Amino acid sequence: MKRTLVAVLSALLVMSCNNTENGYIGPKVPQAPDGTMTPEALHEISYLSNPQLSPDGSLILYTISCTSIEKNSSCSNLWLCNADGSNVRQLTRYAKSVAAAKWSNDGSSIYFLQGGQLFKAPFKAGKLGKKVCLSDIPEGIQDFSISPDGNQIYFVSTIPGPVKSPKDSNPDLDKAEAYVAEGLMYRHWDHWVTETPRTFVAALNGNRITHDNSFDILGSGDPGYELPTEPFGGAEQLCWAPDSRHIAYSCRKKVGKEYAFSTNCEIYIYDVLTGAETQVTDGGGYDTDPVWSPDGTRLAWISMERDGYEADKQRLFVADVRFGEQPQDGQSSEVAVSNIREVAGSLDADVSGIVWSNCGRKIFFPATVDGIQGLFCCVVDSKEVTRLTPEDWWYNFSAPFGFQCNENEVVLLSTFQSNCRNNEMAAITIPKDGSATTMKAISGVNDEYFASIGEVRQESILLDSPDGGKLQCWVLYPPQFDPQKKYPAIEMFNGGPQSCLDQSWSKRWNFFLMAQKGYVVILPNRHGNSGFGQAWKEQISGDYQGLNMQDYMIAGRWIKEQPWCGKLAGVGASYGGFSVYNMMGIHGDLYDCFISHAGIFDERIMWYTTEEAWFGNWDAGGLTEYAYEPGKTGPQGDGITFGGMQQAGAPYASTPKAQYHYANDPQAKVTNWHTPILCIHGMLDFRIPYTQGMAAFNAAQMMGVPSKLVV
Repeated sequence: MKRTLVAVLSALLVMSCNNTENGYIGPKVPQAPDGTMTPEALHEISYLSNPQLSPDGSLILYTISCTSIEKNSSCSNLWLCNADGSNVRQLTRYAKSVAAAKWSNDGSSIYFLQGGQLFKAPFKAGKLGKKVCLSDIPEGIQDFSISPDGNQIYFVSTIPGPVKSPKDSNPDLDKAEAYVAEGLMYRHWDHWVTETPRTFVAALNGNRITHDNSFDILGSGDPGYELPTEPFGGAEQLCWAPDSRHIAYSCRKKVGKEYAFSTNCEIYIYDVLTGAETQVTDGGGYDTDPVWSPDGTRLAWISMERDGYEADKQRLFVADVRFGEQPQDGQSSEVAVSNIREVAGSLDADVSGIVWSNCGRKIFFPATVDGIQGLFCCVVDSKEVTRLTPEDWWYNFSAPFGFQCNENEVVLLSTFQSNCRNNEMAAITIPKDGSATTMKAISGVNDEYFASIGEVRQESILLDSPDGGKLQCWVLYPPQFDPQKKYPAIEMFNGGPQSCLDQSWSKRWNFFLMAQKGYVVILPNRHGNSGFGQAWKEQISGDYQGLNMQDYMIAGRWIKEQPWCGKLAGVGASYGGFSVYNMMGIHGDLYDCFISHAGIFDERIMWYTTEEAWFGNWDAGGLTEYAYEPGKTGPQGDGITFGGMQQAGAPYASTPKAQYHYANDPQAKVTNWHTPILCIHGMLDFRIPYTQGMAAFNAAQMMGVPSKLVV
């Protein structure tokens, strides 16, 4: 009966949205053999993202991505519902994915990206009209934002990068594959830097957007700065001021070796009309995610204090901004920035995803505390911080995408997920009389599927860490768990190393799927993880062999001591993969097998081959802020400065913690290896090159350890 109903609803959706394009991939309810999830189903369920509240607050536009295993392809299309989650309907059935969809300021149209170009489609009576292409940018558009007055757009595209190929010197060599670099940061994350992201401004006046009628915010005379910053920055690193004339943006104005060692991104205010620029911040680490208050008199952003430390505390900063009166020529306009201050310093957690309230007196944001990403509110003037979502709501909440207010309550619209459910939308009601906050799911794109599989139970436990702290762990149990039976167990070694095992859903490591397959899964938030205060997070830098390894074994011994536990696997990626390789040499017989994905095996070689040098320079034991004097060559005699650059975390530095770090990395312990291991590594991993996985596998083979390599 249920599947018949789904078929009827699907037919109705076909009639209510655009014609179906050939090759379209739509939602489906995956099969659930024996009431359990399969790896295929993990990909086949629908994935909701990018909810956008309409200007009048009545509708929510969002994207659903669907995957076809048979076609080895996925596709994202647009959906719509009322603000309370009712009246769900599908707007598009395109064969090519839609991305970055946004309402026009009057709600009469929807803008989106498709095939790397900007499109616009009229919206009327709940339906989307024929799309029209608004751009012709050969390099493609990755993201965009419409000005508040609706007359301009900034969009992210690319310019030629510092890495050259044969065709750059001879067009006839366009089929030759080679890369030429003359400075550091020649590749980043998963790509060679043959292109540099840049942000352009153009008019939305009916003419097609091209290079000829748009301009680069950074101009053409700079040495090739990124805007937004690689590898994950998007349009959120810029923000239109309410006057539609000014844009705040974050940029690391460095290239080459300086870029590779520094995390110093500054906040700037750019005048679209004159090209004038005002620098807001000066020095320190990352300053990112600028957001204007609704009246344009304040600018908020996220700030890190120390240059060169990528895991520093993410602080919430606010500045007052005043725009001078425009003279009669309409050109000049002074920008005065004052009263720069931290406003949420009382919260010992990382701020992210900042959103101003409609009144401009408060800022809402998510932050992870005790293994849960909750929603918080900061009153800017008083600097008072309040947690909005209760501690016993075991969900990760994203930044609010909408507000609904009346005299009795405030309703925040957000998305939420957990270790047991992927992203959905929710309405969080906060009564003004101080009574209990409530939550209501307003979407359920996979409700039918999850109702067809067994329930995974999870709990939070606290174990004693060697330094007297408490080690929080999530434990997930298989459906119909019976403590009288024996179960295999998996312990997760997380990456980062400064990240958190919180309430999140991933296709990469899906703990729910592991539990569905009959494993008990333990997720220890060891020393170095975020979400437990800056001191706990910061402890791991320069101490990869120390407390975090002891925490892993404490969690492993706890689960091994349970009467229902059979064999135990230790698994992890990136730093978690390092932890696997390191644990191979120190665990004794605690673990029965290991899996390492993209793990670090040889820290010395890692130093010389990774791209973001600032990471190793701090975390390998350097613990020293960025410093550089151009024009220098070789050692400067202090044991930490080489080629003019502070390199206290280098293998050739005299720093005691760095020397210990390199002398005791995983490759130094291979003669202790005896436990079966699977080594997995991607060839496009430029943070930790794939030869690290090959080296670990070779070492296991040389030691006679049962092992397998997947590259």
